[in-house]
Amino acid sequence: MPSKKPIAAAAADNKPSGLAYIVGRLDHVLNKRLRDGLAPLGMTVPHYTALSVFRVLGTLSNAQLAERTMMSPQSANEMVKAMEAKGWIARTPDPDHGRIIRISLTDDGEAVLARCDEAVKQVEETMFPDLTQDERTWLHAQLRGAVKALNLPGI
Repeated sequence: MPSKKPIAAAAADNKPSGLAYIVGRLDHVLNKRLRDGLAPLGMTVPHYTALSVFRVLGTLSNAQLAERTMMSPQSANEMVKAMEAKGWIARTPDPDHGRIIRISLTDDGEAVLARCDEAVKQVEETMFPDLTQDERTWLHAQLRGAVKALNLPGI
């Protein structure tokens, strides 16, 4: 005879549990928390991502930025215009190629990025409150390895 479990209890037993599903859920929730934490500072998640990429990699072209931030070149171009208008980045002609414009972080961009880093750190602390530094380092390496295994450049 079939079990007479309530529907909610039966559904709880059948929760999606694959790693891809959990990572997708984490991405969704993390993006929302980051938006909520960065918005009071006048920052969006894509802007924070782009400024962080500039801080680590230095000067990039628009095409390189688009690849590193996982957006289309057109969307990256619009984002660059907005960030330049705020004084967070500067655009200069590439000395070796007349059609390429190099984009770099300004002092104002570095300052706003430093303020936003604290909001992001708070989200990370909320997400993993009990991890030791060694465990964080291990998790970081595992996530980077997963990205590399899936051949996503630039992360």
